[in-house]
Amino acid sequence: MSKRFTCTSCDFVVDYHFKGRQPPFAKCIMLLEDCYIMKDPFSTSGGFVTVGGSCSLCSKDVCLSADCSLFYTQRFCLTCAHRNQQEFPKQIQEEILHRAKLRD
Repeated sequence: MSKRFTCTSCDFVVDYHFKGRQPPFAKCIMLLEDCYIMKDPFSTSGGFVTVGGSCSLCSKDVCLSADCSLFYTQRFCLTCAHRNQQEFPKQIQEEILHRAKLRD
């Protein structure tokens, strides 16, 4: 049974099959964060596609697009990452600024 994932940043919508770190259809995988996961429709061996996660600060659901989120130890929507960029290492701060310029 699938459910619906919607990115709050770009309105990407897709059905997903599992939310968590260890999908039951890919038992040898342990993800670093709770993710929205769909079964890979082109795989015959139980593959999967990670489609999104929740921002660790504001809890909004965001897709994994570079335009919508950033993963650095945790998932961050770009809005929260930009607001808190001083809390990130210098290289990540530069990446956040670069992504913000591309969005404008």
